[in-house]
Order: sequence, then structure tokens, then C-alpha cells
Amino acid sequence: MLTPDKTLIYRHHEGHKGPHSHPHPHPHGGGVDTQRSGSREIKVVRRVLDANDMMAARNRELFAAKQIFVLNVMSSPGSGKTTTLRKTLSHLMPGLRCAVIVGDICTTIDADRLAESGAPVVQINTDAFGGDCHLAAHVIERALAGLDLDAIDVLIVENIGNLVCPAEFDIGEDKRVVILSVTEGEDKPAKYPLMFRECDAMLLNKIDLLPHLEYDVQATLSSVAQIHPGMPVFQISAKTGEGFEAWLAWLAAEVDAKRKR
Repeated sequence: MLTPDKTLIYRHHEGHKGPHSHPHPHPHGGGVDTQRSGSREIKVVRRVLDANDMMAARNRELFAAKQIFVLNVMSSPGSGKTTTLRKTLSHLMPGLRCAVIVGDICTTIDADRLAESGAPVVQINTDAFGGDCHLAAHVIERALAGLDLDAIDVLIVENIGNLVCPAEFDIGEDKRVVILSVTEGEDKPAKYPLMFRECDAMLLNKIDLLPHLEYDVQATLSSVAQIHPGMPVFQISAKTGEGFEAWLAWLAAEVDAKRKR
């Protein structure tokens, strides 16, 4: 369905059997299937994300064939992810054809805001199948049907707000970025190390609020350096635009590097 603001609404309805089932289990462990044999209940443990990995590989091949750079943007709720992407799109779109896939449990609030940029936007809502807290590769594949891939240079995926699950699922992206706001505290990298270990860059957002907070920037940077040595960290304010020059330069270089491959 195409709304008047050019937001394509995609709702997935497959594969979920209730609020406590999880169709895409942890990629680094195993799922547990229950089978009955006579009067005995047998637990069968198996690796369960091979299907996601295969789908992600298929997505990646498609993106490579179409020469589309894909950026997976992750964060906790309230980090300023959508505001950051709006400002990023405003700088990228004069020279690059961009599109966005937005993941949320409910509503099209973020998609509506991003569609104002003029970029085509596909909304994925997960409430219909239990409110999944991440986007998986097969959902991305389905969402691509709402986009003209021959008219896209950069695809940005705004993942569902969560510092755990999204980091576990390969969707076929080229790069992963995590946004952390100074209002969240210095302890988040230490508490959620997988997210910061799996990402290629970090944006420390809302630095315009630092004069009003007791926040130790160096403590955050030191924590990130221990978890992911050498990962670039860009200190930005999505509100004022401070720090965006370095962030946009990094992103442009990554896009250019893929085009040259």
C-alpha cells in the first residue's frame, strides 16, 4: 500500500505462532525442538540460523549485482536514529539515489518523517507476528519488492530499536553502524558488547546536551576501544549538525569503495 507521503507499508504475517515464540533464534547457539517418542519427550538441539545466513548471502549477492551500498543502522530507542538519518539523507541525496527500509514494532511515525526527504521508504511492522525486536534477512528480501533496485545507490536500513537482537542477524548489509546517545549513560558498550563488537562505526549522538549532563565521554570511548579496537567513533549532534562532516566523509568513502570493487 502506497500512502500519500510515498511511504510503502509492508506488513509481514508469516512464521509466528504467539507472543512468546521466536521464529529467528540466536545465531550463535542452538534452537530447541521438542519431539515425542512414545511416552518420552526428547529435546533436539540444532543450529537454527543457517536459513537466515543463506538468505543474507542471497541478499548480498543481489545488492552486489545492483551495485547498491547497504547500511544497517542500529541503536536503542530514543538515541536519535531517525533524526540522524534525516540529516544524513539531506546531505547524501543530491549526489546519490537513496532509499530506506524502516523497522518498528508498530506505527509508521519514523517512516513518515524519513519520507519527507523524498527517498522511497518501506515500512516493516513486526506487531502482526509478535513484535520481533530485530529485522531478519528474509524480511528484508520481502521488503525489497517495494523498491526499484535499479534506481538506488544507497539503501539504509533503520533497524528496530534494540541493543541486543539486531546485532545478531546478518541481513546482507555492507556496513553496520550503532548510534549511542549521551543521554543513555557511559555503560552501554560494556553492558551490550556484541552490538559494539559487530558494528563498523559508532555515532555518539546528542553531544549538544553535554553541558547539561554529567557524562564522561572519555569513559565511553575507552570502553568502546576495549571492545572493538580501532572502530571509528563520530561525535555528532543530529540537532545542530555538529560533527556530521566527518561522519558523512566516512560514509561517502565506504560507498565509493564498494562502487570501485
